[in-house]
Amino acid sequence: MKVCIAEKPSVAREIAGVLGADRKRDGYIEGNGYQVSWTFGHLCTLKEPQDYSPDWKQWNVRFLPMIPPRFGIKLIDNPAYRKQFQILETLIRNAEEVINCGDAGLEGELIQRWVMQKAGCTCPVQRLWISSLTEDAIREGFRTLKDQAEYQHLYEAGLSRAIGDWILGMNATRLYTLRYGQNKQVLSIGRVQTPTLALIVKRWREIENFKPEPYWELKTVYRETTFSSLHGRFAKKEEGESLLQQITDRPFTVTDIAEKRGKESAPRLFDLTSLQVECNKKFAFSADDTLKLIQSLYEKKVTTYPRVDTTFLSEDLYPKIPQILAGLTDYAGLTAVLLSGKIPKSKKVFDNAKVTDHHAIIPTGVPARNLAGNEGKVYDLVARRFIAAFYPDCEVSTTTVSGEVEGVKFKATGKQILKPGWRVVFEKQQADAEPNDGSDEQRPAEENAVLPDFTKGESGPHKPDFAEKHTTPPKPYTEATLLRAMETAGKFVEDEELRDALKENGIGRPSTRAAIIETLFKRNYIRKERKNLYATPTGVELIDSIQDELLKSAELTGLWENKLRKIEQGVYEAPAFINELKEMVGQIVQNVLSDRSSHAISIEGEAPEKTSRNKTAPATTAPPVCPVCKKGTVLRGKTAYGCSEYANGCTFRLPYESYGEGLSDAELKRIINSNK
Repeated sequence: MKVCIAEKPSVAREIAGVLGADRKRDGYIEGNGYQVSWTFGHLCTLKEPQDYSPDWKQWNVRFLPMIPPRFGIKLIDNPAYRKQFQILETLIRNAEEVINCGDAGLEGELIQRWVMQKAGCTCPVQRLWISSLTEDAIREGFRTLKDQAEYQHLYEAGLSRAIGDWILGMNATRLYTLRYGQNKQVLSIGRVQTPTLALIVKRWREIENFKPEPYWELKTVYRETTFSSLHGRFAKKEEGESLLQQITDRPFTVTDIAEKRGKESAPRLFDLTSLQVECNKKFAFSADDTLKLIQSLYEKKVTTYPRVDTTFLSEDLYPKIPQILAGLTDYAGLTAVLLSGKIPKSKKVFDNAKVTDHHAIIPTGVPARNLAGNEGKVYDLVARRFIAAFYPDCEVSTTTVSGEVEGVKFKATGKQILKPGWRVVFEKQQADAEPNDGSDEQRPAEENAVLPDFTKGESGPHKPDFAEKHTTPPKPYTEATLLRAMETAGKFVEDEELRDALKENGIGRPSTRAAIIETLFKRNYIRKERKNLYATPTGVELIDSIQDELLKSAELTGLWENKLRKIEQGVYEAPAFINELKEMVGQIVQNVLSDRSSHAISIEGEAPEKTSRNKTAPATTAPPVCPVCKKGTVLRGKTAYGCSEYANGCTFRLPYESYGEGLSDAELKRIINSNK
């Protein structure tokens, strides 16, 4: 028998249906020479400190840094996981061949490899690598199975990331909790979450310390058109006032009219980050919400694999584009014009050099039926972006009118759309768009104004205006702008090509950034007001207590992420990355333990903070200790109270629907004790 292992039951059912396996067994589906089984995501995890040494069960600075001589894995302690693993173990031991059908990415490779290692797999292993769950994609994937050895570097990168996060997270979290936490709260430190928090704290501090400075602008209105002085801003009021006097009651003369025609390309196809950014801007969806929605659309076969960091398609997809467009029956009015001729093949869409394991997120062409709630909104974004990619460029005309009054020069700029091209695809979207809440940047209205017809040399009266204004502070991060900052290691970049270049040094990966932001909410390090993200007092003090730039620098963390990518590409050695982190953690421990200050991070006595997703939590004391792992603390999440060590494998959870949403820590402790 050939044993196929998918990452979840729903995917296993799709694969079994294509392979002709139709007999349901306990924990797998059998038939036609195949046994198709599944994991539930992670069944295995890296061993915990106490699994290596009994001394490491204690949270004591004497035992830091904890560096195991060799890292090992273990089965996560969960009855359902144990049962499914035993089924997989039996299937694998009797298999003639195993086919790894895990998600086609770094994390999917790691999940399946650990299960096969733990089960003692010795038979040949093949890899299924697909970008959508349509029947055609699955059949094509099984026709082109690859030897597992071809993905060894991918596994090494995933393993290096997991080990690196363990070394830094376990040691630095214990270190800072013991040194600065006053035994009141676990102070979580992470390779990605800490520099992300540092970005938010830095922005918060810039806003807090900002001092508005006055400046003055000289403008004038001629023929209902606002012209701005070429002088720009005046730092001194007197300078502008003298020019105001100079031009008052003098005629305005048009000195030049310049018209420049140009073309605007359609927006790039979506990668995961740009989709999360767009959904946050348009619908205020969190990054995590968007990831869950696009993952659901992928599993419903209507969009392709979502955890991608490219906005391009591979050239072998070009022949399939007409078929995909034809499948978008709800958009027939937009696709008909494309299907009536030859589909253009632009380098801005198709570029093999910019596609690695997966291409951009696009529709599969399978009819999108029975989409639930917000799934339809996300699907609509993906579908329209895909259709627009094959429309003609938008043709625009930019007109610059120059004028002069007594030697003082002015100009006005206007833009006119000559041929909308791809913009027609988004006309309905724009009509239905929600009003902007002020948190996103707005383009000045005069830049897009259509100017009247002016004639060079014409002259007439005008109304000058000299106004005092003040500089404004930086805007707080939204999830959209924070995702962009993570993508570019904290650098603000609007240009798409430059942003692509900086992605190599971004912090985190597209698939993990949403989870990082959620972790910051759960730790009560950040809070949210409308769309804006702010650091809590605990988050600010935590960053202030970290003196090692390596631990909180977005740029340096981006360089580590770059090394992980190089491991994946086979041009950097995994042991070198691990050794660097070991040395760094040793230095961090030494630096913190040599700190003789009485600094402590305040946890108690704070005003109630708005925690995860705008819900006001009661004032808290020390969070209860987890009754399952005895190591983490029980914190409030989005839909339940859960252990702070959930990411490391703890399964403790108390749903709101059972216990209500307004529990104090004292009440929560009582419930936990009664459930032990």
